[in-house]
Amino acid sequence: MTRTASTSPWEDLVTSALLGTDRRTPPSGPTPAGKDAPVALLDAAALHTVRRRAGLRPATRAGGSPPEPAPHDARRALPEPARRRLVQLLADRAGPAGSGGRRGTTPDLTELLPQWLAAANEHGYRAPASVLPGLLDAARARTDLRPQALEFAGPRGLWLARLNPEWKYALRGGSTGSALPAVDDAEAVRKLWEEGLFAERVALLTALRAHDAGAALALLGTTWSTERAEDRLMFLDSLRAGLSDADEPFLEQALSDRSRNVRATAAELLSALPRSALAGRMAARAASCVAIDRSGDAAAAIVVEAPHECDADMQRDGIVPAPPSGRGERSWWLGQLVEAAPLSVWPGRLGGRSAREIVALPVSDDWAEELHAAWCRAAARQRDADWSRALLGTPATPPSTGPGTTSPAERSKLLAALPDDERASWVAEFIAAHGLSEAFQLLGVCAVPWAEPLGRAVVDALEIARDAGSYPWSFSGVMGLAERCLSPEEAGRLEVLTATPDDQEDASPGAGSYWSEAFQRLVSTLRLRATMHAELTA
Repeated sequence: MTRTASTSPWEDLVTSALLGTDRRTPPSGPTPAGKDAPVALLDAAALHTVRRRAGLRPATRAGGSPPEPAPHDARRALPEPARRRLVQLLADRAGPAGSGGRRGTTPDLTELLPQWLAAANEHGYRAPASVLPGLLDAARARTDLRPQALEFAGPRGLWLARLNPEWKYALRGGSTGSALPAVDDAEAVRKLWEEGLFAERVALLTALRAHDAGAALALLGTTWSTERAEDRLMFLDSLRAGLSDADEPFLEQALSDRSRNVRATAAELLSALPRSALAGRMAARAASCVAIDRSGDAAAAIVVEAPHECDADMQRDGIVPAPPSGRGERSWWLGQLVEAAPLSVWPGRLGGRSAREIVALPVSDDWAEELHAAWCRAAARQRDADWSRALLGTPATPPSTGPGTTSPAERSKLLAALPDDERASWVAEFIAAHGLSEAFQLLGVCAVPWAEPLGRAVVDALEIARDAGSYPWSFSGVMGLAERCLSPEEAGRLEVLTATPDDQEDASPGAGSYWSEAFQRLVSTLRLRATMHAELTA
């Protein structure tokens, strides 16, 4: 195969590398004496790489005009120590892991970057221009960073993202930091809504909704029918913040949307409005399926008669007719009805009992698990603290016999409906009673930094695990959370745990030294977090 006039030397090199030098001679000519063909190919590639980089010409824009100047960012400048810290975090200069997969004692800087960005945004700093490329690259690689990174990058970050296709994700993000027009400037609002990037339109809708929810819905209605399905879904999802009864007419119309995902989201939002017509319809359907057994003199119990069909009206209200594999149709329909019904319907339907009393009632014919799981989903969706407490039960109750659910994921959703201090206290008592084996997801919904009783419970449980002679790897997830979520003030109290304990006779070999490293890393991370916050408040 010979090189054609339309191919460059670099393309020929790539082709030779893909095909193999035994099938195609490298285009750099005969192989120099003493060199194998593959080595010669790599040498030629290295030479061409340097040539291409050194001889690269500046790109030209369509029409030859330079880009508009970057917009002004009025936020205050970042203190110099904090700027240097950000450069270090973006460069990922964490210490090398030890041998055998050991992380060593050096803090993991990549895990501290989200916390640093959140703190910088709280203080109202703007991103230095020099770090914007690295910041956008980091957010491109990690979707969890994007909201905070784009907020910190601000309008200049959005301006820069327009110039690089690799950063196009920023143009569709929900948080852009770009300057928005005054919400009472009708002409500017209309112009941005009709001509702006999707991220700008979402930000505009959110800002306008906080000022005048009716005006925000009216603005959304002007273009709703012409929006793409995925955009309609994201606009609809933005209504979760500040959801109120005033949104019901718009959401009712969305129940007839041509997109199944839009219809499902509209139904979910309506079911979170206890006074909505959809909630009333779901309440009537669910109540017809669940009642108190009033026959005979036996103790009160709940009886269930699941739906026998999923009619067109149910489907319009968001009930999915086809169950997932392994689920029966009737139980699938029942769960969706109960999940979408207002929890306020059940005390009147079930003899005036409280949520705790209702959850404690026996359920006939093995329907208890399905019914309680649906109530758990309803409590999480409606953020009902009373029902969440009832379904969680006491922290000391074994997870396998809890009143509502045995799933850590479901319990974490129920905990999210409780106030921060109550949530932390419940998880602290749970850890004290059951240890850390099922606490990871519960810890993830607790406010950061952890309240003192919760932090103490976690540290005590880790110390117990160390003294039991097990390896710390079994608790690496909790230890990672502790590094990010413990109060930095705990560093001094943890110092005593950094010493290497004597190996016990029944302990795993070398476990003590592993635990010593883990606690040293925890202490050094907490102290680094304290330093980071001090730099941001300088």
